[in-house]
Amino acid sequence: MQSYTIGQAARLLGVSPDTARRWADAGRVATHRDEGGRRLVDGRDLAAFSVELAKSGSEEDISYTSVRNAFPGIVTAVKLGDVAAQVEIQAGPHRLVSLLTREAVEELGLEVGVEATARVKSTNVHIDRA
Repeated sequence: MQSYTIGQAARLLGVSPDTARRWADAGRVATHRDEGGRRLVDGRDLAAFSVELAKSGSEEDISYTSVRNAFPGIVTAVKLGDVAAQVEIQAGPHRLVSLLTREAVEELGLEVGVEATARVKSTNVHIDRA
């Protein structure tokens, strides 16, 4: 399972590293230390926390901008069918859902907790593996 540094987690959550550290210190998001002593957040824990955070946010916390229609975030759900798949990404306060082939999900290695970017063009959402 992929883990994220506090800085990476902060970027995915759309907050400062200091805010992410305070949340970790307060026990809002679980961390562990690697061999080098860096604090890491398990991808699945970060995915669950990002969904919880988005649900608890107020209207004032929502950003209505994106850079070139790219939404970097974390995969929070993957539903696989025989041929098609549904992938959900939490990008800060934004929840994006994309339908794509099962083969694409497997080739990209998309699973809950993995960093990915949703790219929006017209009515389509494309997902890039980070």
